[in-house]
Amino acid sequence: QVQVAESGGGSVQAGGSLRLSCTASGLPFDDLTMGWFRQAPGKERELVSCISRSGTNTQYGDSVKDRFTISRDNAKNTLYLQMNSLKPEDTAMYYCAAARYGYCSDKSVDYWGQGTQVTVSS
Repeated sequence: QVQVAESGGGSVQAGGSLRLSCTASGLPFDDLTMGWFRQAPGKERELVSCISRSGTNTQYGDSVKDRFTISRDNAKNTLYLQMNSLKPEDTAMYYCAAARYGYCSDKSVDYWGQGTQVTVSS
């Protein structure tokens, strides 16, 4: 059984930075495409970023381009999301997601983490 777990959320002032981490176990990590999604209260879940199995290809949501960076360390079975220049509108629950076959779509996600809260104050 695959288990996905996030860490690193918290509260920060606008303009600050946070780094989220996610580990996945139960399948070879490099067999999984990985991604981050977020959902704010009253809003639809949206893609933040995703990364291919090797880490060669990445994709970002328009609202986070040039501020967030996704990366992975397959030797450590860990996914990262470096978030810089945070804005109040980045406040949301952030979910780590893993997929065996798909890429960059919540419809292709096979495994979800429990979520980690990110709160950005103005």
